[in-house]
Amino acid sequence: MKFYIREKIFSIGDKFSIQDASGNDVFNVEGKVFSIGNKLKIYDVDNNEIVYIEQKLFKLLPEYNIYLNGNYAARVKKEFTFFSNRFDIDSNMGNYEIEGDFLAHDFSITKNSSTVAQVNKKWLSWGDTYEIDINEQENYAFILAMVIVVDQVLHDNKKNNNG
Repeated sequence: MKFYIREKIFSIGDKFSIQDASGNDVFNVEGKVFSIGNKLKIYDVDNNEIVYIEQKLFKLLPEYNIYLNGNYAARVKKEFTFFSNRFDIDSNMGNYEIEGDFLAHDFSITKNSSTVAQVNKKWLSWGDTYEIDINEQENYAFILAMVIVVDQVLHDNKKNNNG
């Protein structure tokens, strides 16, 4: 199933809407404006919190925890490698990895060595837009949370390198 994440450029703090292929809002993401470390929540269309994402502080490399419906689900950690960029996911939902060309915003998410999601950045629209194609057997909110973590890490790296 395809989803689209559009970052709202003019909002205070992090705000994203997640839409399906028909353009219907299916999730909303809101970040805390004045918090130490990134903290984001994903809400369904009825405004129920279904995912909480929290940045772990004082880590050499970026690291986030993901909670589904209030329960710990995973730790997403950027790995240091000389030849490739990748994120390692320690999850109670399976063995996931995120690899690809992060500078081009083109990457895949694998579970037990099989691709479960493909992510591509669309440069044509006003504001950043990700197209995420997720296998139907996967937990959509969980996969989308991982994509949002990657986006936060890329955004923070860009901000730190320019500021």
